Amino acid sequence: MKRIVFVSLAAMALMACTAKAEPNNYKVIAENPQMEEGALVYMLNYDTSDKMDSTIVANGQAIFEGKIEAPVFVRLVTDGNRLDMFILEKGDITVKDGDAVGTPLNAQLSDFGSKIAALENRFAELPQDDESGREAVYNEYLALNDSVMNANIDNPIGYYLFVQKAYNMERDELVAALEKTPSLKGYTRVQKILNVFERQDATAAGKMFTDFEVTYNGETQKLSDYVGKGKYTLVDFWASWCGPCMRKMPHIKEIYAKYASKGLEVLGVAVWDEPDNSLAKIEQLKLPWKQIVNAQAVPTDLYGILGIPCIILFAPDGTIVGRDFEDDELNAILAEALVQADTEEGN
Repeated sequence: MKRIVFVSLAAMALMACTAKAEPNNYKVIAENPQMEEGALVYMLNYDTSDKMDSTIVANGQAIFEGKIEAPVFVRLVTDGNRLDMFILEKGDITVKDGDAVGTPLNAQLSDFGSKIAALENRFAELPQDDESGREAVYNEYLALNDSVMNANIDNPIGYYLFVQKAYNMERDELVAALEKTPSLKGYTRVQKILNVFERQDATAAGKMFTDFEVTYNGETQKLSDYVGKGKYTLVDFWASWCGPCMRKMPHIKEIYAKYASKGLEVLGVAVWDEPDNSLAKIEQLKLPWKQIVNAQAVPTDLYGILGIPCIILFAPDGTIVGRDFEDDELNAILAEALVQADTEEGN
């Protein structure tokens, strides 16, 4: 009996040693000037935003080592700043200057990126009035994108390109594409895009606003604190890292300067962002209107917002006037609405 027990324990010890000795099957060495020495860098699953790994920056590098069973698209994040994206797969991966090399799928992705860059350069070099030439290059871009997506539809490259395309699809088009490739339905982002259509229907023009609340630093703010209070209210959903959001700010400042005295309320809602970064940008840009920070995905999920900036205009009673206006269209709507409001007050 003692001998049998001894043998069993020895076998268990051997298995434990074998498990400990099992090697990692990926190693990522990342360099990026936005990574500060000693900073904590996370590797996030692009599809789910789950944290897959983390490390501390040392000697200018973030080094990750671990095991991965199947390739997955990932993003590096530090201090709320979005960094490089690449495919985590078995092998040694070097990430530098926004490019990942060393493994098969990353090599394909890098080659695709180079071809896209070449097409963008050709497009930029064409005269503005060369409509046929620019259209031909754009069609080449679409064909290349579809070709690479279809050839890789069962791996992270195809998934990523499909998601980027899905953001611009109509509902029927997306449903048809998913019927053709049912495996894509299993991705979190794809499901969110499908849900977006339902939320957009529920928050379309003419519908009453959907309330939400956000708590930051012990203070809770609600959309209903600002909307439905008897004034037209323009709500800008934005983030500090969003380039298009920054380019939109001068126009919102013009609107605020022109119409705040006529009764227009402007509210900023910082989404998908670290609150410290939002507050720093508010200070830097000297934004004079009220803000809700640390909203994350709460309002974007409720209102079916896939991209930012997103501007929604609410009527005095809280009904939705519209969303995602072109600048001239928004100017015209505000001019008519606020002139009418002035006239009614005068009477």
